[in-house]
Amino acid sequence: MRYTKTHKEETRKKLLDASSAIAKKGGFSSTGVDALMSSIGLTGGAFYSHFGSKQELFEAIVELEMQKSSDMMAGDKESPENHVAKCVRDYLSSFHAVTPEVGCILPTLGAEIARAGPEVRQQVERGLKHTQQSWSARTGDSDAAWALIAQLVGALVLARTVESEKTRKEILAASRRFLGKTIPTAAESKG
Repeated sequence: MRYTKTHKEETRKKLLDASSAIAKKGGFSSTGVDALMSSIGLTGGAFYSHFGSKQELFEAIVELEMQKSSDMMAGDKESPENHVAKCVRDYLSSFHAVTPEVGCILPTLGAEIARAGPEVRQQVERGLKHTQQSWSARTGDSDAAWALIAQLVGALVLARTVESEKTRKEILAASRRFLGKTIPTAAESKG
């Protein structure tokens, strides 16, 4: 069977997307190549025609997902001033807490990223700086922007570690209220 010219690129993208979701849900280091490949209907042997190593895949996942996470947190530059409040509400939502596979990479793979090499951490740093600069411009407070990022990621980590939905919702709501009181332009952050 002949494949189209774009088949390899399309397969790589499918593998990257599926691997990102699997890694964010269950951790990257605990998932084997065979499980990653079977998620897109291929055998483990085909993996190496797309990535030289599992570490190379991890680096590609971090690059892709950090861009998505940064865009999600930083938001659109054309948005109104209260966009920070909307980002807080969306980030600290129950949906985001219970569906790690579609959300931010930091609460799910942060510990693995911290143990990664400098290239991976530099990618994350660039994304974080992008978010911090965006929020700093909106809030007028550089320190508040860093604190906001830390609070969001930390609150989501805590919300994901508890068993009961009630406690998860309490953590998220308390964090939204706290941020609404302390972060400029996040005051509309309710819900």
